[in-house]
Amino acid sequence: MSQVSIKDDEVDIVIGALHSDLTSFMDEWRPVFSRFHLIIVQDPDLKEELKIPGGFNLDVYTKSDIERVVGTSFTASLFSGYSCRYFGYFMSKKKYIVSIDDDCIPARENNGNSVDVVAQHITNLTTPATPFFFNTLYDPFRKGADFVRGYPFSMRNGVTCALSCGLWLNLADYDAPTQALKPEQRNSRYVDAVLTVPAGTMMPVSGINIAFDREVIGPALLPALRLAGEGKLRWETVEDIWCGMCVKVVCDHMGIGVKSGLPYVWRKERGDAVESLKKEWEGVKLMEEVVPFFQSLKLSQTATTAEECVVEIAAAVEERLGQLDPVFARAAKAMVEWVKLWKVGARSPAPVS
Repeated sequence: MSQVSIKDDEVDIVIGALHSDLTSFMDEWRPVFSRFHLIIVQDPDLKEELKIPGGFNLDVYTKSDIERVVGTSFTASLFSGYSCRYFGYFMSKKKYIVSIDDDCIPARENNGNSVDVVAQHITNLTTPATPFFFNTLYDPFRKGADFVRGYPFSMRNGVTCALSCGLWLNLADYDAPTQALKPEQRNSRYVDAVLTVPAGTMMPVSGINIAFDREVIGPALLPALRLAGEGKLRWETVEDIWCGMCVKVVCDHMGIGVKSGLPYVWRKERGDAVESLKKEWEGVKLMEEVVPFFQSLKLSQTATTAEECVVEIAAAVEERLGQLDPVFARAAKAMVEWVKLWKVGARSPAPVS
C-alpha cells in the first residue's frame, strides 16, 4: 500500500453505537483510534449508558444531544439504529470521515499484519480514481501497478475520489435471505486489490466500513429510507443501500470517483438472519423498483453541488416512486430535510472536544 501523510486534524472516525459496552471494541481498535478524534453516536433506542475505556479523544452524542441539535420532530427520527452514524457525519467538521460499525474489529493482511483501516481509506481518497475507463490491473496508482496497454493517455490523470468502500472478512455483508440459506458461509478471501467503480454503474454501498470526503459529498451520505407503517424503524440493511445509490448518482454526475476493495475489517458474529429477514423483506422487494430508477436517473447541469444533486434526486423520487409506496414520498421529504439541516450545520462552529 502506498503511504500518504495523514493529518489527524483532517480525520474524524464515526462510530454508531448499538451496543452499550464498547470496551472490547475500543481496545481492539486502540492502535488506530488513539491517533484520531472519534465521534460516537449512541443509538437513540439504546437505554443503557455507554461503557467506553479511557485514553481516547472523543465526543459522545446521545438521544438528548440529537434532540437538542435537530429537535424531536420528523428529522430526529431519522437517526434510529445504525442510522445514528449519520448524525456523526453531520456533527463532524473534518475533511475526511471514516465510519466503522461497532461489530467490527481490525482485520489482518495475508502476511499477518494488522490492517490500518484509516491509512488505506485515506490512500484511496487522496489518489485519483478512474471511473470513465476501466483499468484491468485495478487501481493504477497503487505501488507496483500502472495503466495497461490501450488505456487512453488523455485519461490517465484520473479524477478526484470522494468515496472509499471497504470490505469485510468473516461475516460478509450478505442480505438476510442469503444468510438464512447459507448460515455457515464465511468470507475468508483477503483480496489485495482496490478498483474504481465505473461511472454509470450502481453498487450496494455498506455503511459498515466506509470513508468519504465530507467537503465534496457529505450531504449525499444521508438517512432517508424508513419502514412504512412502523414509526421510526428503518429497513435493516436497506437504508444504507438507498444512501449508496443516491451518493453514486451524485458522484457520477459530478465526475468524481468511488473506490471499492481495501481496507478490510473483521466482522463479528451477530444477529439473527430470520429476524432480519422479517424486517427487511418488504424493503428487499421494493429495491427491484428502485434500482432501475437510479440507473436511469439523470440530473441537470445546473446541479453542481452535492446539496443541489440531492434535492433533484428527491424531486425525482417523489415524482416517479412516490406513487408506488408512501415510504418513497417520506424518503424524498427526508432528503430535503437533510439538506436543510446540513446547510444549517455548515454555518455552525465545530464542536469543542
